[in-house]
Formats: sequence, structure tokens, C-alpha cells
Amino acid sequence: MKITSINDRGLVRLISETHHKPPVLRGLVDTDEEAAILAELEGQTSARLVAEREGSIALDRRELVFARRAHDLKVYGQSHINAAFTYTRPTGNRFNSGDRGAWYCSYDVITSAEEVGFHRGRELGYVGIYRDEARYIELLADFIGDFPDLADAPVHPALNADPTLGYPQGQALALTLRQKEYRGLLYPSVRRAGGRCFVAFDPGIIQNVRPGAGWKLIWNGTPEYSIEAL
Repeated sequence: MKITSINDRGLVRLISETHHKPPVLRGLVDTDEEAAILAELEGQTSARLVAEREGSIALDRRELVFARRAHDLKVYGQSHINAAFTYTRPTGNRFNSGDRGAWYCSYDVITSAEEVGFHRGRELGYVGIYRDEARYIELLADFIGDFPDLADAPVHPALNADPTLGYPQGQALALTLRQKEYRGLLYPSVRRAGGRCFVAFDPGIIQNVRPGAGWKLIWNGTPEYSIEAL
């Protein structure tokens, strides 16, 4: 596998718009003091907050963003970065297992939309109703470093379009790379021909997170969907 040097700005991660809004609990109370009490209660079961306090089986709390410098607590994106590594699917994703997340992003918003659209569409397929509107916000981030690159290996088993086949292979590859102290991986998009993606294994390499544009994915009765700017 080749190693590619990057120094790239504005890679795109799409998150659900509800995860970008101010805390929903604030609307239930009248004062900041009351909101703090509710937030403390919520924090007892929040995977992100528990990991920030105690770590987890596969994530040392010192790896999380706030541990770099004290003032990082005030930098936009701190909670989004930590959430990416602490909220996971039980079976994991392409390059992370269920006990440790990762930061997935791409070099253009259409590729990111195809990636999230696949997962949303799969969920709609489980209930058999392809009628939905999903709103997303861009999180832009910068990356610099030398990373393994699957661009020359488009038939690598980790890139199998079937999650039941590709995910176990990708998770095994990611574990091997992390053991070799690689902090991320470049790879061709599985969902969009020509798309280029990046996954960060380490919260510490995600730089300058800031919000970008908003997008809406719309399903009107079929697995195909349209994309609209907000």
C-alpha cells in the first residue's frame, strides 16, 4: 500500500442537522442554572461525556480533543470530534469497530452525500418506506501528514460495497494500521465513482473544524434520492 502526503483544507463531513443545533434541553428550562442541572443528568448516560471523563475499552480519554490544550474547550468542533469517536454502531463501520469510532470525510460534498445517503436509504429499506427528508450540515476540517492510501487498490476487500463483506475486512485493516501507528487512511469512495475519502483514526489530527453549508436529502417513494442546498 502506498503512502501519500497530504496538506488539504476543507474536507467534508456531513452530520445530521439536529446534532449541529444548540442543546435541545435548553428549551425545556428557563435559566442557565436549570439547563446545567439537566445537562449533568444527561451526561450520566452520554457516551461522549462518559468517554471524556473515564475513557472506554478502546479509547483513552487523553486521546480526545480537550486533552491537547486547555483552551481547546472553547474551539468550535470539540464535541463533534469527540462524538465521532464515542458514538458508534454496535457492528462498527467500514474502518472502525463498535467500540471505537472514527472521523469519516471526503474531498467533496457530493461524495459525502452519497455516503450518508446510502446509510439513510438502507434504514428506510428496513421499514419499506422510501419517503423522508434528512437535513445535514457540513463540518469542514483540515489534515496534514503522510497516510496509507488505497487509491491504487480499488478491489481491496475492505472496499467491497456489501457492508457484511467489506466492513470486517476494513476493520481488520484499520486495526493493523493503527498498530503500526498510522493515524488515518485515504481511500476511494465505495458509493461514488471517482470520489475520494479520508478516515481519521486519531482525534488529534483533525484540525480547524468549522461549519459549512446545509443540505437536504429527499426520498419520494423510491430508493433514489435528490440533494438540495438549504
